[in-house]
Amino acid sequence: MTALFPKVGSLKLGYHPTQVDEFFDKARSAYERPGQPDSSLVSLDVRRTAFDLKHGGYDTGAVDSALDRLEAAFIGRQRESFVRTNGQDAWMQDLAQRAQTLYPRLRRPAGERFGHPSAVGTGYRASDVDDLLTRITAFFDRGAPLTADEVRGATFRSALGSRAYDEATVDAFLARMVDILLGVSEG
Repeated sequence: MTALFPKVGSLKLGYHPTQVDEFFDKARSAYERPGQPDSSLVSLDVRRTAFDLKHGGYDTGAVDSALDRLEAAFIGRQRESFVRTNGQDAWMQDLAQRAQTLYPRLRRPAGERFGHPSAVGTGYRASDVDDLLTRITAFFDRGAPLTADEVRGATFRSALGSRAYDEATVDAFLARMVDILLGVSEG
């Protein structure tokens, strides 16, 4: 069997090949047979997928890029199905409603947009996250350019306590933002 992705050297860590192969087999089946009971995979499942690391595994960058493309394909299919049934205007209204649920957090003062980890807990540096949220606000308010890849690829330094935001909450917010950006870009 041919490897789906390039492998890293035996001393480097990469994604566990068996896990990756099984996931992409399941994803291929779900994409090729939508609506079947065994094909319940959706874009959010793709985004939440994680693989163990293993020496000599698949190159993480190559797999992550393929996951991004797969997620976009599932969102494209969802959009196509929704538009076919409800129309393009309804799709854009649905996106707008989802965007409105994100907007109140953007209006909070910098440093207070997400919860903080405990005093000794680490999280994403609040100022780094706030910088990205400023760009997201500009996207909503003025139509400033912003892509799903820019949000997906955002990195944040670590910080402690009140200078940090809870990582899981930030990740969930940004995942919803990626959905909106992918939905708009497909339109």
